[in-house]
Amino acid sequence: MDLLVVTTESVPGYRVREVLGPVFGTMVRSRNVVGTSLGGIAAFFGGKQHGDRNMVNQTRDDALTELRSNAQDLGANAVLAMRFDSGEFDSGQGTMMESITAYGTAVVLVPEG
Repeated sequence: MDLLVVTTESVPGYRVREVLGPVFGTMVRSRNVVGTSLGGIAAFFGGKQHGDRNMVNQTRDDALTELRSNAQDLGANAVLAMRFDSGEFDSGQGTMMESITAYGTAVVLVPEG
């Protein structure tokens, strides 16, 4: 089985043979000055934030890729109860950074029976 990532605490037809522990994947990104300015203008006029949405989607996908890699490094074949957490912080230089963490429990699953 390829590495399975699920938001549930169990997988039908499988049982947990070993719990390897928590596993994380974190990515941090910022937008460039032009993107931030254009996004601010669009927000002011009520427009959709395509640039922000694309950046968040890519950051989320990268966090999930890192989670998968870290789980495989532990010897897991699955991650249960996967969740995302996100936040925004100032880099200290006036640039806002977006942080997304994917986390869950790395396990080894085996078929029931």
